[in-house]
Amino acid sequence: MYIKRYVEQTILDAAASFPCIVIYGPRQVGKSTTINMLFGDKIPMVTLDDADDRALAINNPRLFLEQYGWPVIIDEIQKAPNLLDEIKIKIDEQRLVWLRNNEKRQIMYILTGSNRFELQEGISDSLAGRCGVIEMLSLSQAEKYAYPNNLFSVDIQKLIALERSKKISYRTRREIYQDIFNGGMPDIFTGISKRDIYFKAYVDTYIEKDVRKLIAASSEMQFRNFISIVALRTAQELHYDEIARNVGIDVRTCKKWISILETSGIIYLLQPYMANISNRIIKAPKMYFLDTGLCAYLCKWPDAEMLEKCAMSGAFYETYIVSELVKNFYAHGKTPKDFLFYYRDTDQKEIDLLYVDGSNICPIEIKQGIAPKNFSVLDKYHLNITTGLVIDSCDKIRPINEQTYYIPVYLI
Repeated sequence: MYIKRYVEQTILDAAASFPCIVIYGPRQVGKSTTINMLFGDKIPMVTLDDADDRALAINNPRLFLEQYGWPVIIDEIQKAPNLLDEIKIKIDEQRLVWLRNNEKRQIMYILTGSNRFELQEGISDSLAGRCGVIEMLSLSQAEKYAYPNNLFSVDIQKLIALERSKKISYRTRREIYQDIFNGGMPDIFTGISKRDIYFKAYVDTYIEKDVRKLIAASSEMQFRNFISIVALRTAQELHYDEIARNVGIDVRTCKKWISILETSGIIYLLQPYMANISNRIIKAPKMYFLDTGLCAYLCKWPDAEMLEKCAMSGAFYETYIVSELVKNFYAHGKTPKDFLFYYRDTDQKEIDLLYVDGSNICPIEIKQGIAPKNFSVLDKYHLNITTGLVIDSCDKIRPINEQTYYIPVYLI
């Protein structure tokens, strides 16, 4: 069962604009499947999971590229990062040919990788200006239920029009928490794998293949404890010293391990809004897991019903909203860090999310059943504060007052 991914058009646009594209994302979110669906009938694929191909790519990258020519899809490129310098040479040589013959640029290399931590520096150094980079995460609710592929908008009239189109169905609070509990991994959603068995294997594979080479061998059990402790703090401000103390590691190690989780697409750090730097603004980022199912598994919640009723239900609801927005931005080729922030000052005045677009700020609350508060704290920025939103598990858009609306979670 193939589920249409809304990042597909972004991938096609990048392939038409660059001689090389790189698709990043955590393990098993569907990168290879998506690329194969888009290009598999036109472009051959080679995977570096194959021991012989991997050995050739590592030991003789030039011969590897000559053997497969171009265009070619190279899966798991992080297993032979020395290929990147040779790919740069091939691209630069071909660019001169296109320029000399006044020919249109074509896609040469499509690269996928599940370990951005290993690849990021090589891509930046070798392929800067030569490749388009696309982020891909697990399934969004829009992809699961074939909702319209719309870039998230805070324009209340557009949201009302989307609701009236009847192309999106209301989802109850119970259904939402079932989605939160299951997460967005394709194999779980399609029923190929049982949830708990899948996530146990997923964590084992992630640590064995992505993490083990980045940490001391003696630290593996600590890292397993670390990732569970971080999961219990989803939707909270990130305080390295507190996490380090609970895990039994130093702050420097904690920062490194958080960086590993962020770079490999396991967590997302939401930055505070600081248009005017002030010592009254809380400067710590907030941390969110990008797949709520993985987070719930690590927190050891046994089912969706208990998750909905537990003390962390609000944190999981907030994590779900933020992860859905991050997925939406990536699917449309946007960088969420350019638009999404949170606000909290030392007087404990806070706003869960700020959607910032140029001089416009839209305040967003994502705590169920709680009316917006403290939106006036934004007045000091002298920017255009647009209609505020409260994303809730309500059944339809409802005005709270002239400046604020309840928005159903299924419309994001």
